[in-house]
Amino acid sequence: MKKLFSIILASFPLLLLTMLTTVTVAQVTLNCESGNRAIEQGSCWGFGATSYSNTANLVIAGAWSVKTNSLTNLSPSSCWIKTPWMQAGNGNITFQARLDGAGNGVTSKRIFVAYIPYNQTAAYGEGTPVQFFSYDFPAFNVTTIRAISVPIPAEIQNSSNVYKFWVSFAGTGGNERAYADSFIFPGTYWSDPSNSCLPKVVIKDADADGVADENDNYPNDPYRAYNNYYPSANTFGTLAFEDNWPNKADFDLNDLVADYRLNTVTNASNNIVEIIGNFVTRASGASYRNGFGFQLDGISPDQIKSVSGCRISDKSVFTMESNGQEANQKYANCIVFDDFFNVMKHPGSGTGINTSPDAPKVPYDTITVTIRFIEKGESAPGGSLSIKQLNPEAYNFYIVVNQKREIEVHLPDFLPTNLANTELLGTGSDDSNPGKGKYYKTLNNLPWGINIVRGFDYPVEKVSIDSAYLHFIDWARSSGELYRDWYSNQPGYRVGKRIY
Repeated sequence: MKKLFSIILASFPLLLLTMLTTVTVAQVTLNCESGNRAIEQGSCWGFGATSYSNTANLVIAGAWSVKTNSLTNLSPSSCWIKTPWMQAGNGNITFQARLDGAGNGVTSKRIFVAYIPYNQTAAYGEGTPVQFFSYDFPAFNVTTIRAISVPIPAEIQNSSNVYKFWVSFAGTGGNERAYADSFIFPGTYWSDPSNSCLPKVVIKDADADGVADENDNYPNDPYRAYNNYYPSANTFGTLAFEDNWPNKADFDLNDLVADYRLNTVTNASNNIVEIIGNFVTRASGASYRNGFGFQLDGISPDQIKSVSGCRISDKSVFTMESNGQEANQKYANCIVFDDFFNVMKHPGSGTGINTSPDAPKVPYDTITVTIRFIEKGESAPGGSLSIKQLNPEAYNFYIVVNQKREIEVHLPDFLPTNLANTELLGTGSDDSNPGKGKYYKTLNNLPWGINIVRGFDYPVEKVSIDSAYLHFIDWARSSGELYRDWYSNQPGYRVGKRIY
């Protein structure tokens, strides 16, 4: 026995280049086996001067078939069925039909097939029908079952627009009725029975990644879907370091100053495809040739496909893998540049670059680094690493001091990489205590590096940061509990002439 009307996914084998592959095709079907057309009307089918019949010698398949009224009018609107709204696929519409032979001779009995475009201003949303097929029953052997196959017009195949298909039965000369059954319409059901059978909202998804174009930052790229900016799409954070670790020296925290913005690009499943980091070099109050990079804490190097855009001039200091990562690291490391003075040139006067107010200002430079977790053309559109596994705390920024790879200066409480000389921890003014998770802080919790997400105006050369920002010490000693906005421009917070 046939199943009730259903919206199904049918599978059939396709032989292609001698390889057997299963292809799944969406279909909208009608086989009348409910025995009650009101059930199909509840699923948004339409019927005009047609009913269901179970007359044993006339039913085409199963127990029930469609039966028309007497075909005495050649108008397509005489007797008909209409599909629900659907997105047309490709291939052929198929069904079976016959006449009952109960008339006084057949003069002209015909089938019409048309598609109806959606028009939200028209009655029931039905635009003007477009007829694309007709079939005339032969005047002989009228009760023979005819197999009808109708190609879907090319102009509506696989469209994101919605249509109804309209199958009409018409005729003159005699009062025969038509019987029909086993309707198959390639395409996807798109009616909403809860909303007067109007079409569901049409979601445009050009790259078929499951993300609507209006929500997709990359609507034509199935590998990419979302931009995830940090700190935000329109702002930069600031990193500032002191390079005399483990000693304090002048503690002006301007030996390397760079702004940053990170864009983690994810696919439709929110797995990471790539990270695009924009780094704006602003200042260096150092005489040292400092490098700058970051580690992705917890991320294995084998999860990275490639790193590009870095500026490495001396490979005797940094050993790089062929894919652009730093070699011999436990976690993935990206060296943005190995020597600040190869990125920004000294202006010829003053101490450092952009730290002495009376010296010429050097234009900022921007370095864009791209870390790819999967390359285009690979089998899976997107990586396996979820964005939840790479939150902002995973970015472990640091500087490498004066081309000495073993000397790293990190932000407070961030681990050194496995290429750092950990014997320097706890020496000089440093009070690192790995057992307590304390790194790169003095006894009073003063750091050698800071990350200000809202941006930061750094001190001029040789001005200790606590002389420029009057609540910096309070903030540091309290482990960040007091004066969390110590860097803001409020009365009593800063000394303007001491800030570059």
